[in-house]
Amino acid sequence: MDDLVGNSSGNLARHAAGNSAGISAGNSAANYVGRFAPSPTGPLHIGSLVAAMASYLDAKVHHGQWLVRIEDVDGDRNVAGADEHILASLQRCGMAWDGDVTWQSRRTGLYDAALRQLGDLVYPCGCSRREIADSQLSLTGRQAQALIYPGTCRHGLAPGKTARALRLKVPQSPPCVIAFEDRWAGHISQDLTDEVGDFVIRRADGFWAYQLAVVVDDGAQGITDIVRGADLLDSTPRQLYLQQVLGLPQPTYLHVPVVVNQQGEKLSKQTGAQAFDTGAAPEALLQHALLPAARFLGMALTAGSLDDFWRQAVPAWENVLKDTCASWR
Repeated sequence: MDDLVGNSSGNLARHAAGNSAGISAGNSAANYVGRFAPSPTGPLHIGSLVAAMASYLDAKVHHGQWLVRIEDVDGDRNVAGADEHILASLQRCGMAWDGDVTWQSRRTGLYDAALRQLGDLVYPCGCSRREIADSQLSLTGRQAQALIYPGTCRHGLAPGKTARALRLKVPQSPPCVIAFEDRWAGHISQDLTDEVGDFVIRRADGFWAYQLAVVVDDGAQGITDIVRGADLLDSTPRQLYLQQVLGLPQPTYLHVPVVVNQQGEKLSKQTGAQAFDTGAAPEALLQHALLPAARFLGMALTAGSLDDFWRQAVPAWENVLKDTCASWR
């Protein structure tokens, strides 16, 4: 496989923190709990492997736990058997998880309880995406670049409107600015009031929104450190806000660059990304998937077997973290 191309995506305000000591350091071995949480919309591709590898290695470097959660809350997109294929691919790569695998579809009671806890912060919305887009035709600058909810239903549904989704209120005055230190990207901040607006926690099709489900699950599983792709960097301030209003602890975050195709698009099932695991021998899996993924993450390994690969990869990842920290100084 050719060398992978990456991109640190997201439109958030960011800058190098003056003191970078916290950027590369995860939680201590005594309490580190990480996770890999794929959606079963198809088999894992090389971009998914990069995220899985980074989260797995970070847990190993910190002598912590690495959990696997299947994020199948979006029932319309799930592919039958994809969850089992994902788990088998992780095992074939030599990535063993701790504890039992969990499925979001079996945890809906937790999301119902969170909705009750949010109480009056949640309201029904009858707006379609087209109506929200039409409301922004007069906007300019940064607001015109994103689908920002204007608060149409915040004070009640208009006559004739039917509730479609449920939205969570974001404070209006003073503006709700969420900031955090990402262990890879540095200081990140986002004005939820200006750049996002009240956001959906249960969709019009009845499925729970990703933002709510992931926050509730991370809290319930005691996740302390989240390592994932930079395509989710933009979602993190919403998740931090949800953690605040639900009274949940804030994990540490590290967002690695995402693998992109020749058009600069993030590798995904929608952009035609192919499965990296086609049942080939372990040697082929090593040469055509694991080693390229490691190189993408900045680790130049020369392993000849899976055991050799992981023996080399753990200290190599620790060095990547040190270099990442040094780059912000």
